[in-house]
Amino acid sequence: MTTTTLAVLVPLLPFLGAAAGLFLGPPVSRHRPEKGLRALLFSPGYVRPLAVLPTLAAFVLAVLVASRQGGGRAIDAATQLTPTGSVPIDLALHLDGFAVLVAVLVGLVATCVQIYSTAYLRDDPRYPSYAALVSLFTSAMLLVVYSGDVMVLLVGWEIMGICSYFLVGHYWETPEARAASLKAFLVTKLGDVPFLIGLFALAADTGTFRITGILGAVANGGLDHPTLIALLLLAGVAGKSAQFPLHTWLPDAMAGPTPVSALIHAATMVAAGIYFVARLLPVFAASGAALVVLAVMAAITMIGSGLAALAQDDIKRVLAYSTIGQLGYMSGALAVGDRGAAVFHLLSHGAFKAVLFLAAGVVIHAAGTNSLAAMSRMSGLTKRVPDAYWTMTVALLALAAIPPFAGFFSKEAVLVAAEHTALGDRDVAPAAAGWTVLVAGLLAAVLTAAYATRLWLLAFRGRGAEAPDHGRQPTAMTAPLWVLAAPTIAFGLAAGALTEWFDGNALTPSVTTAVLSTGVGLVGGLVTYAAWRHTSALAARTPVGTVVAHPDAEPALVESQALSAHTAAYGTDGEVPDPADPGRLLLGPLHRPAAEGFHLDALYTTLFVRPVGAAASLVRFLDREVVDTYVRGSAAGARLLGTAVRRAQTGNVQTYLGALLAGSLVLAIAAVVFANLNAGS
Repeated sequence: MTTTTLAVLVPLLPFLGAAAGLFLGPPVSRHRPEKGLRALLFSPGYVRPLAVLPTLAAFVLAVLVASRQGGGRAIDAATQLTPTGSVPIDLALHLDGFAVLVAVLVGLVATCVQIYSTAYLRDDPRYPSYAALVSLFTSAMLLVVYSGDVMVLLVGWEIMGICSYFLVGHYWETPEARAASLKAFLVTKLGDVPFLIGLFALAADTGTFRITGILGAVANGGLDHPTLIALLLLAGVAGKSAQFPLHTWLPDAMAGPTPVSALIHAATMVAAGIYFVARLLPVFAASGAALVVLAVMAAITMIGSGLAALAQDDIKRVLAYSTIGQLGYMSGALAVGDRGAAVFHLLSHGAFKAVLFLAAGVVIHAAGTNSLAAMSRMSGLTKRVPDAYWTMTVALLALAAIPPFAGFFSKEAVLVAAEHTALGDRDVAPAAAGWTVLVAGLLAAVLTAAYATRLWLLAFRGRGAEAPDHGRQPTAMTAPLWVLAAPTIAFGLAAGALTEWFDGNALTPSVTTAVLSTGVGLVGGLVTYAAWRHTSALAARTPVGTVVAHPDAEPALVESQALSAHTAAYGTDGEVPDPADPGRLLLGPLHRPAAEGFHLDALYTTLFVRPVGAAASLVRFLDREVVDTYVRGSAAGARLLGTAVRRAQTGNVQTYLGALLAGSLVLAIAAVVFANLNAGS
């Protein structure tokens, strides 16, 4: 079987699994048992293999495609999808080193998520539709990764958007999930509008939607409006990859199931924007202004998200803001023109962030809460969930860029690229972009180490009542943690052997940035530890809320209850006066605005939501009171005319003949009068 055929099967297999689940499975609203063949096919013994096996097969094939491609020359194949009369749209594959490695990551994380979900949502009546949507989500991302035509890429891009809407809103009984799914959909669509315009403008300038054709046209100077096109495309990237100012949907998306969070953050939706820019980096590099804008956007994202993460109480929201910040590092690498460093960090981040989210699901189930304040008043959690404890510790060390874990090497690659650009050793991007990314990256390294240390201390070094013991977690939930922990530990060390997959560029750290970033990271961690030692004694004297979910319930039910009751039990992050939180001590007066995301949601509500709502109310009033008035008037006139005509319809033939004779007489008299008038004139 050829490499091209294998590559076609990689996104096709999860799609077929999704189609089987969506079209043959029971409706999501049905709770009565199935009968006959459908009962056999969609019993737990069949629906779980239907969810796991296609994704697992796609992962195996992705590994095979990567080994055959070998980091060498890109493999291209295409067939015309449909004639358009102008710019053709091709069903094309473009398999280079970046594409095949990212596809392996997507397949690995998606397989682990599907396996984890079989236990996490074991009693959920909507599991068949959930599993099908996860498969469709995976297929859409793989289509984005392998696609060689930007319009076909756009199909996968938009399918991921609708899948995220349904998956984030999986617990649609809770208002938090409903609001989060709608917000995620609308904010990403807000970026997709200029993104689509940018794609059309790009095709108009280059004459093609094929990625190879676009890159060839850019290399030959065929791009007439580089800055405009780059900025339009960046709007869509900011929405999809949760970059400032369109990042606000991602923390709220934590209202969905934890496995969905792992999939979105590690390997699919938010990675798509970064991957798109990496694929078309010469388009963005054609405009120095666009790269500076991207650098500033990345810098604000890195620092702002780090401050916000340090103030969150919900363990998943800490990880959500962490994702935003790490995506900022990737954007920073692209802003200085190094897509190898960006994709390297995307791959390593995908591994350790999947570990963090899946381990967080185990911790939430064991503790019965998602509140770090409550966990800090609970002891013995490490003994209850040893697998989650050790793997999460490793992943947090990788997140904080502590050597020799993968996060250290990938983050160093970003900082080295920024250093070279800032000092003029590389001329792909302006030096201003390099200095912006380098300074922001070092500041973000301090914040990352601080909030990673805070999360670990509050979750696993609590003091108080013993955490409830309900036995070991299912193997289906713990095994994926160790599978993903392996690349978290080893991927950075093995990156030297993958140089050919990264455009042949070395990804080794430099002494200067390694010492600086590791040093400031250690400072951030040690200062946070010192603050925790100072505040932890206050935890026992300051009770905060109550644990509201029973840990003996299934994990998904525990999470749903914990999420819906978080504010009621513990208050909002900015309002709870918890003196035992080291983040409150470190941030001081910045704590409340950081906990509220610097009030960007309130700002957007004032600037956009309320004006749009007022305009919609005005349109509704005009439609109801003005337009409908004319419509109703026309209807009333027709109704009155019909009433008058109906009165003349008596059914009496003599009346009809009399009316006919009278009318004829009137017409005759009128004709005579008219004739006399004409004769007299």
